[in-house]
Parts: sequence; C-alpha cells; structure tokens
Amino acid sequence: MPNVPEASELPLRHVVSRELSALAFNARVLHEAQDARNPLLDRFKFLGIVASNIDEFFGVRVSAIREQIDAGVQSAGADGRTPTEQMEAIQASAALLMHAAQTTWADLTAELGSHGLSIVGWEQIDPTTQAQLSTRFRQEIFPVLTPLAIDPGHPFPYVSSLSLSLAVQLLDPERGERFFARVKVPQILARVVQIGDGRAILLEDLIRAHVDQLFVGHELIGAHAFRITRDADIEVEEGEADDLLAAIEEELRQRRFGKVVRVEIESTAPQEVRELLLAGFELRSDALSDVDGVLDLTVSGEIAGLPKLELRSAAWQPVIPQRIATAPRASNGGADLFQVIREGDLFMHYPYESFDASAERLFQQAATDPDVLSIRSTLYRTGANSTIPGHLIQAARTGKEVVVLVELKARFDEAANIEWARRLEEAGAHVIYGMSGLKTHCKATLIARREAGEIRRYVHLSTGNYNPRTARLYTDLSLFTVDPALGADLSALFNYLTGLSKHADYQRLLVAPTRLRGAIRERIAAAVDDAARGGRPYIAAKVNALVDTEMIRLLDDACARGVRIDLVVRGMCGLIPDPARHEGRLHIRSVIGEFLEHSRLYHFDIAGKAEWYAGSADLMDRNLDRRVEVLFPLLEPTSIARSAEVLRVLLADQRNSWILQPDGAWLRREDLEPGAKGGSSFAEFKRLAIESAAASSAEPRA
Repeated sequence: MPNVPEASELPLRHVVSRELSALAFNARVLHEAQDARNPLLDRFKFLGIVASNIDEFFGVRVSAIREQIDAGVQSAGADGRTPTEQMEAIQASAALLMHAAQTTWADLTAELGSHGLSIVGWEQIDPTTQAQLSTRFRQEIFPVLTPLAIDPGHPFPYVSSLSLSLAVQLLDPERGERFFARVKVPQILARVVQIGDGRAILLEDLIRAHVDQLFVGHELIGAHAFRITRDADIEVEEGEADDLLAAIEEELRQRRFGKVVRVEIESTAPQEVRELLLAGFELRSDALSDVDGVLDLTVSGEIAGLPKLELRSAAWQPVIPQRIATAPRASNGGADLFQVIREGDLFMHYPYESFDASAERLFQQAATDPDVLSIRSTLYRTGANSTIPGHLIQAARTGKEVVVLVELKARFDEAANIEWARRLEEAGAHVIYGMSGLKTHCKATLIARREAGEIRRYVHLSTGNYNPRTARLYTDLSLFTVDPALGADLSALFNYLTGLSKHADYQRLLVAPTRLRGAIRERIAAAVDDAARGGRPYIAAKVNALVDTEMIRLLDDACARGVRIDLVVRGMCGLIPDPARHEGRLHIRSVIGEFLEHSRLYHFDIAGKAEWYAGSADLMDRNLDRRVEVLFPLLEPTSIARSAEVLRVLLADQRNSWILQPDGAWLRREDLEPGAKGGSSFAEFKRLAIESAAASSAEPRA
C-alpha cells in the first residue's frame, strides 16, 4: 500500500476562488462570442450562454455568499478571502465581464445589421412605420400587459426572478402627486419584434414607447428597465421531510419567492427609482447593478435561432458507427444492440457519434424485447421532452421489472423529474427518489435478459445524462458492456441505492462517497512513491471542475515531487502551476468551443501500470463526498485506444485551448504559441468519427 499523505501534512498553497474561477470560465466563453472566425449567429449563441450562466451564478453562488454575510460569517475560505472580501471581488469581476458582454452585444448587432437585420430604437423609426407598430402594439401586446401601481393603496408588487420589467414614473395631475408602477415585459412574447423591412425593435422598447397608454389620465415622467435575480437554490431538510416528493414540490413553489440577490437597472435610471426598488426588495445598495446597454442578454439566444443558415455553422449530424449500422435487426426492426454488445464493448463519444442509435436504441429495444426481465436506471437530467422515460414506462406496462432512481434534487430539472416520476409510478415502475443527504449523479443502467437458459446482465455507464437534447450539445463518453464483474458491481450499486445495502466491495467501479476519494488519493500517492524510486509516473484528468481542497493539495504536492500531470479543466480550477515548485511538470488547460466539454476522463500511468477511468465525478467536494458517483474502468483495447485518442486530441488543440498561467490568468494557446501546428479538437473529433465509420464500412463483417 502506498504511503497516503494527509492533506494537513501538505504545504498550504494558494487556492483560486471557485467563484472568480467560474467568472473566468465565462470570460473564455465570451471570447467565442467575440471571435470573428465563428459564424455570426454562433457568436450570438455564445453570448446568450454567458448571460444565462451569469444569471445562474448570481442565483446560486452569490446568493450563498450573501447568506454567509447576513449570518455574520467572517472566517476565510480556502482562497483566503472572507465572504465580504469574496463578494467585493465578485462584484468587481462580474462588472468587468458584463461590460465586456455589452460591448460584444453592440459589436454583434452592428454586424447583424450588415447582414440585413438591424436592431433599432423607437426614435430611429420613421413616423409611418411607427404608426404601423402602434397598431400592432394595440392588437398584439397591449392585451397581455398588466400595470401594477405602487402607492399607499397598492403595495410593492411581486416580481418574478429574471423577468424584465419597466419601472414607470408617473404624475397624477389632479392631485399633483408622483407615483410609480411596474409593467412586466411578457415572457410569452418574442423579445425581438421584427418590423418587416430588415429592422427589428426589442419588445421592451416598443412597450416603453407606448407605456402611457396603460395609465390614461396620468403624465408619464419616465420608464426604466430593471430585472431581479432571486435565490435559486433549494434546501430540503431530508431528515425532517416525511415525503421527499412533496418537500421538493413545496421548495419549487418557494423558489419563486426566494430572496432577491441582484437588481439590474438601466444606468440612466434616476436615484428615486433606485431607492424605490432597493426599499421594495429590502436590499442594500451593493445589490444594485448598473447596465449601460441592454438588460437580459439571454435575448442573444433568440437571435441565434433566426432562420439564417448562412450565418451559422452547419448542424453536425452524429455518426452511426458501423457496428450499429450493419448490425442484425431485432424483432422491432431496429439494430440489435444486445448482439452488438455481446460481440465486444461498445464505446461511444457524443455528440460526434449518435446517442439516438446507441443509448436511446438500447432503451427502446429493452422495452419491447420479450427476453428482457428487468431494467434498472438512474435519471438525473432527462429533460421534459426526453423519450427514454417513455421507453421505461412502456417496459413497465408490459410487465417488466422496472426500477428507476429519479433524482428530485437535480437543480433546475426538479419539475421535469417530478412529472416523470409520477408517470413512471402510474405505469407500475418502482421509483426511488434518491438517497437521504446524497444526490445520485451517476449515469447507469443495468438490464437483465434471459439468454439460453441463463441471465445475462447488460451494463451501460456514461459521463452524461439520459437527455437526447444535451447529447447533441455536450461531449460525453459512454460504455456498453456485458463484462460480468461490471454487471455484478452495478447490481450491488443498485441494491445500495434501492435497499440501502451496505455492500461496498466493488470489483471494478470506483463509487462515491464510499470509495472514490480514497481511490484517487491512493493513486496519487502511488505516483509520488514511483517518482521517488526514479520512475516516470504520469497522471492526466479531464474534468469540468477542480475545486476540492484536498485534491488540489495532493496534485500540487505530487507534481512538486516529480509526477508529470496534464489537466484539462473546462470551468472552475483552484490549482495553478508554479514554475519554481513544479519545474514544468504541471500543465492545465481549458478547451472551449462548439460543444460543451462535459465528459470526465482519468488516466494513471504508474510503475508500468496504466489505468483509464471515465465517469460522472468531477474533482469537487460535492462529487466526492455528497453525491453517488461512479468512475468506470475502460478495459478493452478499443476503449482504451479511443480514450487515449480523446486525451491526445484535447492536449494538441491549438484553436480552442486556453493555458492557465502562474498568475492565475488564462491565455489562449494561439497567442502563446503563434504559428504552432494544431487546429480545433472539435473539428478533429468530427473528422475522426467520419473516418472511423468510413473505414469500418470497408471492412467485411465476420
């Protein structure tokens, strides 16, 4: 057994704030919106993603820090900042980021104008067209507007999170009194109102131009756009909740009334409007965020969807591997996935390869196959329109034993998961609502099938959710196998999830929270021991986030002691390279581009033994300690070779790669290594998928 150091024995290193690192990630995404090499509507898409990410950031992360401040917490976090200091740094960084986003919006809309669609203000429209728009306003918009006065007889109104509103200043000429009102910009209507002559106006500007029609008999002083963000986190005391489903539903209802953590307001709004909003939402002035530009830049996503194919990237069509394309047909007419998997492990890389033809097809075939006896599956984020829960419902209705663990605490997917849970139960499936105190985040399915008088277990393990939509947008790795040891391990895991079995002696799976942290710790320690003996140990990991303090310290220490480490970290990263300490052995990069890098891949090459794992776990304390996670080994030569290929392509990326610097800054590899060979990993993965399918099609099947 290698000597496993305690985290407390390691030298205390500076840890980057996870919040500031999250903002830095969004700055990297914003660069994609600014990069003129990307098609224009793709750039609007990236800007919309940044805006949406920042909304979630304030609703979840900033709200948590505000709670600490309100509770009087003064202790410093892992990065050395107190909650108050953290908030000050966040506000400064977020202000810079959103200013850059507004500049990007101005640049993109100007470029959009050169392609035949200009976003204009009311004052830029000629009187004849204004009259036509006024008619449209009265017919299509006025009927769905509700003015809400704010005065002694009308209390401050409820304002929903992330909805856009106008704070209207009015004068009652009869009484000579000023008062305020709120008008919500209807979310049911398109935000971009096309005029029909190559121009468009934003809905809030059209409403503002006619808002006086809502207050007949009063004089309009001004109307200023504002928007609030409420605390979006859900907290359920599971030990006190007799019915977790009912508790989550109640928390969803309460989320609508969460505490306001941010008020965005037009920079031109006068002080009296600001004071009114701060008083109405019971906030301090530091919660107010001035916006010099357009509020709610998620409207960029609406523009990205405009029907202008020449201004966006060609839609990628996932490749169907020849093993599936040429497979024998099953009784329901589709490919016989069971036979494909029996012939050898099937390793898929989404979205380059088809989710529909693999994961979706597996559930579809299992639902109708008369030899399938049972299906056990975990559903974390399925989406409201996913078809996989429908296959499970069909399977349950035909009498198969169907057990589904539906994670009700999957943030922002709670409502969809509750609906699927009810429908599954009505169909006769056994539905488990997660485990007390733990989120079930692993993505796993176990199918028991009768074959030649025996029961064979088919295993599916993945880094991504059972969600067809995100399977086209996120990069994920997926393994289909009949490996008996993995089947036994997954059976034990489901017994743990459904029956609280204490069995934890997994043969091959690394499972959190019982074993995963210790397993990674042991491998890092073994690498340190190997380096001390003169070996050349190597660790590589591709994760979404690295913020767990122990993992940061262990990796830092291992690299200082001679272990070579490559990290591909999409988002938050608390570890930074130190040339003097690490002597060039630590390299950290982030790859940002066409698809969201979502897969997790771990590689350990220690003392001549190479291991490859994929799975659902990032290097975060929540993944290692407070979630049910699974890392699964890749054992067959083809799966290992393809995993090595994924890592090789990502490390070679030149076009979409960012390199973390010793001062904590992320710099583009293109700028650091001008003229170096290498393109985009996204383009390379597409090429490899097409090439592999073509090569396979030329090979005769045995």
